[in-house]
Amino acid sequence: MVLSNDCKIAFIGTGIMGAPIAGHLLDAGYSLTVHNRTREKADGLVARGAVWADTPAKAARDADVVFTMLGYPSDVEDVYLATDGLIRASKKGAWLIDLTTSSPQLARDIHDAAEVEDRHAFDCPVTGGQQGAIDGTLTLIAGITSKDAKPVLPLLQTFSSQIYWFERAGAGQTAKLCNQISLAASLAGAAEMLAVAEQSGISPELVAQMVGAGMGGSVQLSRVATRALEGDYAPGFLAEHLRKDLMLALATAEDLELTLPETETSFNLIDMLCQAGGSRKGTQAVTLLYTDEATSTAAGLDWSLLKAEPQDADPARQRYYTGTKNL
Repeated sequence: MVLSNDCKIAFIGTGIMGAPIAGHLLDAGYSLTVHNRTREKADGLVARGAVWADTPAKAARDADVVFTMLGYPSDVEDVYLATDGLIRASKKGAWLIDLTTSSPQLARDIHDAAEVEDRHAFDCPVTGGQQGAIDGTLTLIAGITSKDAKPVLPLLQTFSSQIYWFERAGAGQTAKLCNQISLAASLAGAAEMLAVAEQSGISPELVAQMVGAGMGGSVQLSRVATRALEGDYAPGFLAEHLRKDLMLALATAEDLELTLPETETSFNLIDMLCQAGGSRKGTQAVTLLYTDEATSTAAGLDWSLLKAEPQDADPARQRYYTGTKNL
């Protein structure tokens, strides 16, 4: 049975991706309650008719469907599995849909815990970046069958153009990590291609156009080349989030006894960018690693941070280098 148009929705995490996704739900006429760690990031939604809640638990209390779009697996774990987390705070029969790119094992743990409490939880990471969220054309990668997700399908369709059904808990997260592995390789290739063109004194714009028209082309190339050549390093997808995703991919590969040398190289590049002060820039800023110091400094990087930073100075890095039970 499809949920009615007057069902109540909660949305937790209204950042770069979450706010436009939640906006599409509002535009479709659904009643929406929102929460975000930084309230100001939800102000635009509240101005459009959403109701603010002070905590995730309060947001979820009366909701028929709860969406989450968070940063790290530790955030997902806290929001769902804490004593006052969504599984206990939501009502029986509620749907809990996590759009975060997170840990496959954590997604399975949340699904299992929700079933015990008579809730329905599934992982549904997205791809398409900020522009896809704004346009409502995201690709959804769902760890559930299309049949089981039928009650919430109209909601998912408000912000997506395509849905892939991976049919079991955690499988959506694994599939998303596969996407990030390929994305990162394309990103690194685009950055290195532009570097060779520029250092050789030929037009990087023309090289990007030529490569993009052939077998070497990719979505990453077209987006990275366009924005990097314009000196635009604003985030559509944060560098620190790609670093997190690649950490998860490498941890998954380790569990499968696989070695991913190209992903390890891509991770090291993104990690270097983040350490040098680029964690909140878009992933296209990886091209700055191949420029001279004056150019990268003018763009906001600080190489002294790279030299001075202890291995465990960044909590996000420390969390994943040391591991968590759900990684």
